[in-house]
Amino acid sequence: MANTTFSGPVISNAGFQVSAVTLGDADTTLTKAANAGRINFIGDNSADRTYTLPAPEAGVSYRFVYSGGASDATDAIIQTPGNSNFFKGNITFLDEDGTGAEVAAVFPDGNSNSKLQINVPDAFDITIMGLDSTNYQIFGTITAITAPTFADQ
Repeated sequence: MANTTFSGPVISNAGFQVSAVTLGDADTTLTKAANAGRINFIGDNSADRTYTLPAPEAGVSYRFVYSGGASDATDAIIQTPGNSNFFKGNITFLDEDGTGAEVAAVFPDGNSNSKLQINVPDAFDITIMGLDSTNYQIFGTITAITAPTFADQ
């Protein structure tokens, strides 16, 4: 399934914004033109899917939101073009493993972790913004039974 774009602008308190993009059930390389500054919806996929960001650019952001109607049995993996482009920041992990909900922060190493693996999500809302031509700032929340992980590619 190819990427699809909702038609028409989104109205918010800030005025008109670009429309959202639904990412298909396939590994996808994002582009600034098609995906930056938009909500990129990721659905309940048939297998683990990898979403590769373009090279970071200061101030350019990508937002990922899980849009599945139930817990996903597969992983969403968001990665930079390579280990020389890495993540700084953190993710708030909302653990709902049935033993009582817990909240924890999950951090990349800040010097080479270029891949975020979102393990079998129930929900997520992640924003990734270019800090400069090397680094991405990452923040947001993930709700799942299994904690997300940062790693090198």
